[in-house]
Amino acid sequence: MERKTISFSTSCILACIWILIRAVRGDLSYTFPEETKQQYVIGNIAKDLGLDVKRLSARKARIEAEGSTKRYCDINLSSANLVVVETIDREKLCGTKMSCLLNYELVLENPLDVHRISLHIQDINDNAPRFPKSRITFNMMESAVKGERFPLDEAHDSDIGQNAVQGYSLERNDHFVLSVKENAEGGKYAELVLDKELDREQTKEIDLIFTATDGGTPQRSGTALIHINVLDANDNTPVFSQSVYKVTLAENAPLGAEVVTVSATDADEGVNGEVSYEFSRISDTAAKLFSIDKTTGQITAIGNIDYEEEKSYEIRVQAIDGSGLASTAKIIIDITDVNDNAPRIILKSLNDPIPENSVLGTEVAIINIQDNDSGDNRKVKCSIQENVPFRLNPSIKNYFSLVTTSLLDREIESDYNITITATDGGSPPLSSSMIIHLSVSDINDNPPVFEQQSYTAYVVENNQPGTSISSVTAKDPDWRQNGTVLYSLLPSEINGVPVSSFLSINSDTGVIHAVRSFDYEKFRNFKVQVVARDNGSPPLSSNVTVSVFISDENDNSPQILYPAPEGKSLMTEMVPKAALSGSLLSKVIAVDADSGQNAWLSYHIVKSTDPGLFTIGLHSGEIRAQRDITESDSMKQNLVISVKDNGQPPLSATCSVYLLISDNLAEVPELKDMTFEESNSKLTFYLIIALVSVSTFFLTFIILILAVRFCHRRKPRLLFDGAVAIPSAYLPPNYAEVEGAGTLRTSYNYDTYLTTGSRTSDFKFITSYNDSTLTAGGTLKMAQNDTLATNLITLNNTGEGDEVRKMCLLSVAGSYERLFVVMIFCDDFL
Repeated sequence: MERKTISFSTSCILACIWILIRAVRGDLSYTFPEETKQQYVIGNIAKDLGLDVKRLSARKARIEAEGSTKRYCDINLSSANLVVVETIDREKLCGTKMSCLLNYELVLENPLDVHRISLHIQDINDNAPRFPKSRITFNMMESAVKGERFPLDEAHDSDIGQNAVQGYSLERNDHFVLSVKENAEGGKYAELVLDKELDREQTKEIDLIFTATDGGTPQRSGTALIHINVLDANDNTPVFSQSVYKVTLAENAPLGAEVVTVSATDADEGVNGEVSYEFSRISDTAAKLFSIDKTTGQITAIGNIDYEEEKSYEIRVQAIDGSGLASTAKIIIDITDVNDNAPRIILKSLNDPIPENSVLGTEVAIINIQDNDSGDNRKVKCSIQENVPFRLNPSIKNYFSLVTTSLLDREIESDYNITITATDGGSPPLSSSMIIHLSVSDINDNPPVFEQQSYTAYVVENNQPGTSISSVTAKDPDWRQNGTVLYSLLPSEINGVPVSSFLSINSDTGVIHAVRSFDYEKFRNFKVQVVARDNGSPPLSSNVTVSVFISDENDNSPQILYPAPEGKSLMTEMVPKAALSGSLLSKVIAVDADSGQNAWLSYHIVKSTDPGLFTIGLHSGEIRAQRDITESDSMKQNLVISVKDNGQPPLSATCSVYLLISDNLAEVPELKDMTFEESNSKLTFYLIIALVSVSTFFLTFIILILAVRFCHRRKPRLLFDGAVAIPSAYLPPNYAEVEGAGTLRTSYNYDTYLTTGSRTSDFKFITSYNDSTLTAGGTLKMAQNDTLATNLITLNNTGEGDEVRKMCLLSVAGSYERLFVVMIFCDDFL
């Protein structure tokens, strides 16, 4: 008992020294008994390594098994305790090995750190000794002498050390005693010693209880029955050719492969010399892998031999002759490794997805390579496929870090399938591969890009508010909200008015709508800026210019400038009787506020007093004689002219042109027949007002009248002044000036009048004047008024009252601007 206590204390001291040595190296070593229950606390890792318990979770602390996927312990992250997670059977795990050791690795990330953990499994006395056979039979000759020894089967105990078989005992009897000895390996075996000679005539059979006990607490034991048949003498035992057979066997040997053949000989003859073979001591694992031929002694493989499970086996073989005498031999089978295990790639951690703006060298994943083979078969090389922006950096032992080698761009490559290949150093080498799928997460690094550098939109004037006039499209290669594009108008002004008063844009679709109805005659085009902004953080944007052009619509009718519309004044043209075919008699002047073909005007005679007498230029509006004028033609000619534009549908306007075929006023009948009675009544009303207005200035104009008469005696007589001047005020603003399309420039006016002289004087008309000519509202009118006054005075002095009356009427009908002169000189005639 004292020896056991000293041995246990020495073991404890050695274990403590071993733990201290391992701690200095940064590794941990723990010893605990087998068969402990789950959650049994082996030790505190944080305390033993000097780590912060709170940092274990952040550093993803975990226990990894070496060479096996099965874990019997794990770490409690909240307390940092190393606890048992699966009950350990030392006998199943380590067999007959004296040292049962489990190796694990504590892996910490950020930064990567690996600590080795060694677990020593202590044996407990949980197995009782067992004999290979429950019945041991001996055939003993009665001639056996006292002191003769008979080897007994060794009891096998799965426990080791003190818990293994420590002694044997035999029940009390009259013939035999037990001798217990120790072999070279320190094991105990027993021999049956004949203490008193046998007498077959007295006792033919003897049964003894053979007991094996271990040294554990509590003590366990196993028994076997020794049956002795008393025979005649057999004085030779079988002898093996070798006491120890040592062979090597490659793992994965085929079933039925020969391992070794044992041989024993017996000097006896007959039945006493016949030898048979059997296993006397073999482990349960080896019993499933090997068998022996009882006759030949050949041992063959009957199971799958795996070097990774067991590297050697020790078996005892017994040779028994016909009389039951036996001898034993030891067989040691060493298993050699074969490269039959491909490397295993284990993904320990993966940062998926990885942002596309990750810096060079960013750690993406941690992998571990394991190979259960040994020697060169265990050496592993790890490689990665080409053409990917990643590489493997070797770390501690067979750990590798997968890091980036270049900047990532999700818009170019959003996913990577990374193939990692591990190859061992065996012959032939074995390899395995793993594909790691890695996604690249998006950041907002691309602004929206419009499909066009600029856009052009066309809208017809008088459009309905809300009409869609164009659309813009911008694309953003980013993902989800970073690639969602919203549209808006850049705040600006058009002619002092905010752009939002003209256009609006759908923020989702980019469709541009007109907010108001446009008028081509007010403005014809404008530009706006459209902003495309993504929904990232921070958002990115880009601009594009949209040019809006307003198309003209035929919404303006032609406006006739000359002759003036009825109701304002009565325009009458004088046509000489000698006018020939093709002579230019007058001209209709019209304009159209539209543009293009909508402003192309054409002139047509709708109604005429004499349909075949006059013609009008289709696009010029010039009225010409279609044939020579004769005496039979009516003196009074009335033409209704239609002016039509080229729009769709076309718009038109009409006017009346009054022509008098005469060479002088004496031939002109009463002009009141050519006017409306309503105009005559208005004329009388205006004359009365004018007479009252000028009566106060009568004396002032007497001097003017005398001067005019004096000047008139020195000037030729004027028959008629029919000049027609179109003041520039008649022209409306913004009219298109299209030459050759039926409209005139604002500076293009006409005068039509008779030359002075006798009744045979020629007819002079259509004389244009430009900016150097007197304006219609200026000196020209004053000159015409002075000429009219002189003519009236001359006619009055010569006594031609009828002609004066006609000239007064004609002047009044021609222009209200001459009314003041008429009131003075025509009062007596009207």
